[in-house]
Amino acid sequence: MNLSTAGPMVLDALTKACDQNPDILKPAEKQLQDWETQPGFYTILSEVFCNHNLDVNVRWLAVLYCKNGVDRYWRRTAPNAIHEEEKERLKAKLVSNFNEPVPQIATQLAVLAAKIARLDCPRNWEALLPSLFSTVRSDDKLMQERALLTLHHVTKTLASKRLAPDRKLFEDLTSEIFGYVLELWTSYLQVFNDLAATHSEEMGHSLDKAILTCKILRKQIAFGTRDPSTNQDMVNFLNQIFTRMKEMLDCRQSMWGRHQILEKCEKMILLFTKVLLDMLELHPLTFTGLIRPTLQFVVMHNFSQAEKGRLFPKFTVNCFNLIKGILMCDVYNPLKEASESNESRMLAYKTKMEFFTYATLTEICRRLVSQYFLLSTEDLLTWETDPEEFCQEEVGDNYKYSLRPCTEVLFLSLFKEFRTSLTPVLLEMVHSVQSPCDPDDFTAVLRKDGVYNAVGLSSYDLFDDVNFDEWFTTHLLRELEIKHQNYRIIRRRVIWLCGQWVGVKFSSSLRPTLYQAMLPLLQKSEDLVVRLETAATLKANILYRFLSPSFSLLFDLLKEVKECDTKMQVLHVISFVIERVGAQIRPYTSSLIHYLPSLWQESEEHNMLRCAILTTLTHLVQGFGTTSIHMYDFLLPVIQASTDVTQDQHVYLMEDGLELWLTMLENCSAANNQILSLYNNMPALLELGTENLRICLKVIERYLLLCPQEFMHYYSRDLTSSLQSLTTDIRTEGLLMILKVIELVFKTFPTEAPELFANYLPKLTQDIIEREEHPTVIAIQMSILGRVILQNKDALWKFLNDFAPKLGKISNELLGIIIDAWVSNIDFVVQPERRKIAALAMASLLSVDASAVPEKFCGIISLCVEVLHDVTSVPVDEDPSIQLDSLVISDSSDSQREEVEEDIEDTEHEKRKRMISKKDPVHTIPLKDFLMGHLNMCQQMYGQERFNTLMSQVDNEIVQQLHAFSH
Repeated sequence: MNLSTAGPMVLDALTKACDQNPDILKPAEKQLQDWETQPGFYTILSEVFCNHNLDVNVRWLAVLYCKNGVDRYWRRTAPNAIHEEEKERLKAKLVSNFNEPVPQIATQLAVLAAKIARLDCPRNWEALLPSLFSTVRSDDKLMQERALLTLHHVTKTLASKRLAPDRKLFEDLTSEIFGYVLELWTSYLQVFNDLAATHSEEMGHSLDKAILTCKILRKQIAFGTRDPSTNQDMVNFLNQIFTRMKEMLDCRQSMWGRHQILEKCEKMILLFTKVLLDMLELHPLTFTGLIRPTLQFVVMHNFSQAEKGRLFPKFTVNCFNLIKGILMCDVYNPLKEASESNESRMLAYKTKMEFFTYATLTEICRRLVSQYFLLSTEDLLTWETDPEEFCQEEVGDNYKYSLRPCTEVLFLSLFKEFRTSLTPVLLEMVHSVQSPCDPDDFTAVLRKDGVYNAVGLSSYDLFDDVNFDEWFTTHLLRELEIKHQNYRIIRRRVIWLCGQWVGVKFSSSLRPTLYQAMLPLLQKSEDLVVRLETAATLKANILYRFLSPSFSLLFDLLKEVKECDTKMQVLHVISFVIERVGAQIRPYTSSLIHYLPSLWQESEEHNMLRCAILTTLTHLVQGFGTTSIHMYDFLLPVIQASTDVTQDQHVYLMEDGLELWLTMLENCSAANNQILSLYNNMPALLELGTENLRICLKVIERYLLLCPQEFMHYYSRDLTSSLQSLTTDIRTEGLLMILKVIELVFKTFPTEAPELFANYLPKLTQDIIEREEHPTVIAIQMSILGRVILQNKDALWKFLNDFAPKLGKISNELLGIIIDAWVSNIDFVVQPERRKIAALAMASLLSVDASAVPEKFCGIISLCVEVLHDVTSVPVDEDPSIQLDSLVISDSSDSQREEVEEDIEDTEHEKRKRMISKKDPVHTIPLKDFLMGHLNMCQQMYGQERFNTLMSQVDNEIVQQLHAFSH
């Protein structure tokens, strides 16, 4: 790209790309995309964004294209990598452009510099850090601020690198500038405090710079040293935190009405708490000296009525996480192993325990329950105006960011650590509120709700201290019957409380009583929040005799709620009920089955709800068995859409869609064309990798058992191609799963399978001979080849004749090598069925006219006798001379199995597995009879004299054992 002529063209394209008219915008974007790989393009972009006279939007877009280019083409190994000369020009522009007047562009430039620094610093960009350091020390306020901004982003990026050389670089960077950045931070804070005292309009700029420098300090103290306590500047910084945080809280309180300054104060306060959280997580031993001041500060500001007006939620969340972190830190527990000295651990433990006196614990517990557990005005407003939003579950790491889950996690941490001290406190609180309160006394209602919440959260820890059965019958049941509007808060909490305790300590004799109490709470006349909580509790307490009314009420609730997330919650409960009761659900699901198609259509933009629908359908099919055929008009298109990799939604739906597909096939009595056509999705699914390989292979197995002839007629080529390609470059676990499917093909199609897998048999045979695979792999490979030897001699000789010349052998030689491998590998074969196939295969060779057989006669006989010991049994109370093959399925053994399992309702798939087993040589041919028969044929073929010579070569002990089996 010629810089002198292309510059105006690029500038014109950037200008057009900022246009709102799609007819102008789209061609410009296409042109810029075409230029991304052209030499000189990024040099022109740097000229554009450095030209402060150009339009801001054009310059901003130029920086964005530069960022994208760094992501894609900066690495030397990248296709169309940016030339080194152009990289140097771009880096030179960045370190000479610390006077950017537009804040948004300055931020983008800082991020761009950080992206390059991650890849090039320090070896290939030696000028960056010295330039930043010198500019940070500049007297020019704008340049200093821009350099600080860049240093912040570079620091953030370099701090995230974890390789040893990168960490050493960051430690060197930290030791060089931490002290100076600390001085800047201190001076900026002082200027801010002075200006804030007079409410000057200039104070915001000073606070911005203080925040920026504090962000740099935070990353450097966390990741820029192995031990912050060895750096005096870091120690000074940490010692200032609590004083500075108190100053900032005071300042924030004085800034009511000045929203922007108030927000910036909060940012600085939160930064202080994040520094402490980082230190606790990354440098717990250094934090030991901060344990007491941290706990004192947190408790004083968060559990004091006088400080209540100074708090804001994010600050409280971080404070509570600090207490939780100190309580749960393994380093502060002298009973747990660690590399640090026990003395340091004991000091930390002692400091922690000295702080948490009984009085302190009592006060914290009471404050958590009576203040922080209470539903807020905002909570109650949400309950009233948007009950479904109120009921949204908070999961995962929400305790790190949200006040309510954070409060509950802190309470549980305290209770587990100090259960002996806190149990009497909580029980006394329960006693004070357990009688029904005046519904018009809203404060009393909220207080009771908070206490009940605490008892539910700590149910496992209160197991020995609360007689929940008695409490339920004497108090809680009565509270569920109070229908006052305000008392819905208690009804919701009591039913939640029952759900918490029902799996911990609740008599089975009381479950019907609880169920009867729950049903009215699911009625349409009840508050929606109470109904949703009752539905969630229902999962833990399903009783068959109440199935009809409860399922009907759940279905009404599902139709009534509007939000997809809420529908998903209710659907999960319904799905759980269906799974638990199985076939007994059949009489009650007609309405649900008719409703699900419309819900599927409504949820087109909500994939998680669709996942819930797929799960429900899976459980419905399990419950309905073969009668689920009536659902196929909806079911099969849903499976098709969920497992089609050409559809974007497959990323979310594929796993649940495959599970539904598998369950549908297992419960299907007969295949139709639509079921068969679903398999068109499978080859592409198998190409995605091994994440869903297990369930994909299970689906294939189900097809092979459901409709083997039709399935192989249409898809044998696709199947063999997919399976053979998967066997290369795959872990042992995956290879085993694939081989089991191939084994099933050989079991089902002994005549056709060798031809289908003709390209794979040489690799399989070589693995058996060379023993390079895992023993379990070799065992299955022997089972597959054994079926060829046993059931398809024509295919065996064709294979030997085709493969032997490639090894420089004749077919008889190769057969001898296979027999030797068989004998030496038989100990790898552990499963009785596969050991028997191996023995049957070898026994079948005794009647084959091949020179390799008499040469390997001893090995064949020894192997067969060894396996005879494995499979031969004497029936109980029978003549010891009666010897039965334990793997042969007779009519009597089959009927005995049916008697034992008469109460178990098998899926169609299980029935099909038994049917194919009944036809399998393993289960139809007694090994002893088979061996003796082929020995007789061998005797006739070779004549008595030669046969005797062969037998004389067999070990006497083996011969004696063989004779014992023959009588």
